[in-house]
Amino acid sequence: MSDILRRHRVAALLGAALIISPFVMSFAQSAGNTVPTTQTPVAGITAPNGSFAPIVAADKPAVVTVTTVMKAQPETMSDASPFDGGSPFDDYFRQFFGDQGMPTPKTPPQQQPQRAEALGSGFIVASDGTIVTNNHVIDGASSIKVTLDDGTELPAKLVGRDAKNDLAVLKIKSDKPLPTVKWGDSDKLMPGDQVLAFGNPFGIGTTVTAGIVSARGRDLHSGPFDDFIQIDAPINHGNSGGPLVDVAGNVVGINTAIYSPNGGSVGVGFAIPSDQAQKVVAKLMKGGSIQYGYLGVQIQEVTPDVASAIGLDHPGGALVSEVNDGSPAAKAGIETGDVITSFAGQDVKDPKDLSRAVADVAPGATETVDVWRKGKPMRISVDVGQNSADAKTASLDDGSDTPSAGRAPAIGLGLMDITPDIRQQMNLAGKQHGAVVASVNPDKAAAASGIQAGDIIVAVNQVPVKNARQVTQAIAQAGKSGRKSVLLLVERGDAQIYIAVPFANG
Repeated sequence: MSDILRRHRVAALLGAALIISPFVMSFAQSAGNTVPTTQTPVAGITAPNGSFAPIVAADKPAVVTVTTVMKAQPETMSDASPFDGGSPFDDYFRQFFGDQGMPTPKTPPQQQPQRAEALGSGFIVASDGTIVTNNHVIDGASSIKVTLDDGTELPAKLVGRDAKNDLAVLKIKSDKPLPTVKWGDSDKLMPGDQVLAFGNPFGIGTTVTAGIVSARGRDLHSGPFDDFIQIDAPINHGNSGGPLVDVAGNVVGINTAIYSPNGGSVGVGFAIPSDQAQKVVAKLMKGGSIQYGYLGVQIQEVTPDVASAIGLDHPGGALVSEVNDGSPAAKAGIETGDVITSFAGQDVKDPKDLSRAVADVAPGATETVDVWRKGKPMRISVDVGQNSADAKTASLDDGSDTPSAGRAPAIGLGLMDITPDIRQQMNLAGKQHGAVVASVNPDKAAAASGIQAGDIIVAVNQVPVKNARQVTQAIAQAGKSGRKSVLLLVERGDAQIYIAVPFANG
């Protein structure tokens, strides 16, 4: 996660009022709920004064409040905090509000479990009562209730959920067709476009705020498919799951998270793009769950330095830093050092493209993978597997140690062979080969690129190396060939990463 996300809070917009009953906040219904629902969204702002009222009148009736009920754990200490272990939302609530102003339990130990409620938002996408919201809004709920814009409260059934995309589909039953909103095309959104955010912030009632698209493609490191729309329309806790609409009144995003150093809106919000959400919602409506495709590779970005080191004329694609043993990729012949440029007919511009493309393929399907390997393009056929958390690290080639030491002065490295003593001290596997980085000159390019003492270099420019001398020779050869950088495959702990080290800074 980036430094800026470490220093501040990027949090899912859980219901602002996680309340332990009987202190449950009532829903505030505004006096304006009698607005006719027959109006249709208009293209652009047509009112002379630039009012968004026609869009709000058309869309607001389809925005709902989602209340989830969870069973809190009984307290065992009379002086315990009311938010200790009782709900999956406890950490979020304490993070933003602390324990100030909350009721302190006065019952003796072994008190009866209390009921906890949390608020979120959602929107109706089909007149039969199909509702879209965030997965984190209903996660851990024992029951779900939906409050319509006119105040009607209805029980909701969970149709399906997907934690990876943070989306969920609910269903309610109504005696009459319900108002809906239409999906829009988020791919057409550009920074500067106007948007409206609907939801129920802090449980006070359905609210709309206006702003613009601030940026596209934001990655918050919250999941494998992060591709958030950043907006400056104020959203707060309780807005989560509400629709983000364009000036045509169509849903272009789902309000999901905020960036906040203080717990309140500072004008930096994030929404899941509608084009991503609509595909997931359609699958959830059909099957209730999603099976993601699995390739079994660890990948990283192809930077300009990496592209130069491997002979690519431009950066792009996904660089395979490791192939999981026994994975579909391993069985198909994909190798460490390959740059995947397309998958299943889709161009791969960066690692996120590959992750999404693989996830969209049904397990068991046979697809083609285009790779760049050692200066040549190749096409490989792979049988896609099912995503699982049981990925194994790749095994290394056999070889023999040749005890020696070496230096790569051009980039500032001191190297050592993996001797039996070093193997024992570093707790390395018997088949581990390469060269240990013994020292890094802080004024040279290797240090600036992130090479650390203790790293093990296992390949240079995609060619495996067995000892320090081979590493030194390979780096020297890369320099003589006129390349601007050298690509090192580094093993650090349980992971392998490629690091491109430029010669120009040596």
